Amino acid sequence: MFEAVEELVAEHADLEKKLADPSVHADQANARRLNKRYAELTPIVATYRSWRQTGDDIDTARELAADDPDYAAEFASEVKELDKQREELTEKLRMLLIPRDPSDDKDVILEIKAGAGGDESALFAGDLLRMYLRYAERVGWKTEIIDATESELGGYKDVQVAVKARGQIEPGQGVWARLKYEGGVHRVQRVPATESQGRIHTSAAGVLVTPEAEEVDVEINPNDLRIDVYRSSGPGGQSVNTTDSAVRITHLPTGVVASCQNEKSQLQNKEQALRILRSRLLAMAQEEAEREAADARRSQVRTVDRSEKIRTYNFPENRISDHRVGFKAYNLDQVLDGDLDAVIQACVDADSAAKLAAA
Repeated sequence: MFEAVEELVAEHADLEKKLADPSVHADQANARRLNKRYAELTPIVATYRSWRQTGDDIDTARELAADDPDYAAEFASEVKELDKQREELTEKLRMLLIPRDPSDDKDVILEIKAGAGGDESALFAGDLLRMYLRYAERVGWKTEIIDATESELGGYKDVQVAVKARGQIEPGQGVWARLKYEGGVHRVQRVPATESQGRIHTSAAGVLVTPEAEEVDVEINPNDLRIDVYRSSGPGGQSVNTTDSAVRITHLPTGVVASCQNEKSQLQNKEQALRILRSRLLAMAQEEAEREAADARRSQVRTVDRSEKIRTYNFPENRISDHRVGFKAYNLDQVLDGDLDAVIQACVDADSAAKLAAA
């Protein structure tokens, strides 16, 4: 069992030697790559060594029990305790060996778009934005609204927000590792504020989550970009409708478009639009690579089809339901206030179980 881990142990030892060589750190990009891989392997190697040591301890205790009958009962008790420890280490090691999503360390750009339902959908998009902002606040992440188009009643037709972890994070514990399960169509059932007859309406908003790409992740040829500038629009502001500060960037080879109008200057809007474009191109490249490998994107639990309704928010019953994993709870008010952990953890657990079964 776990014979393949020996290769990882050897790789870990090789990385340790390389990182001890000062010349390796002359290339900072390579040093970061090696350090990241070393950090990924360290918990696997440490757990594997404990697993093997516990197995050796069990064998020793059994031999001592056979050699000295007077202490057989004591050694039998020790073997029982060591067996329990080894079972726990076995399970931990199995979980550590589950194939990891390479983007799990990354921050994300989260986009919420109003869908079917008009003003009510835009208001729900605003509710979702508040939910994610409050959740980020609870777990200690930083948020930055990159671009937003507000509706007349106070919701959002479209809003993009960057979500970033603070400080050093454990390998595989970035923002993407949790928020990647939020991509899809979110459906709401409630009585709209504009409904005079008290009838329950159903509307929806779409959520798109992409890992935020660094410049080293995606190489963009400036000659492949068409940059258009135009006057920003919206509910007021000093630079709205007065200057050509809004920017739309089109990546000609792929047709991917990103735009931003929230910042005051054209240069700032261009930089924000490039952030969005890089993340979308990275997501596209990853999905294409996975399609070529004939391996559907398991990080979304069941599907990456953005049109699928993944979750329902039922206000009359105070119920939230995630249709991918069968999760249901009656604390919708708390979830909308940012208490998303249980919902997301249900998706994480289902994803881990599926990967473990496949492995």
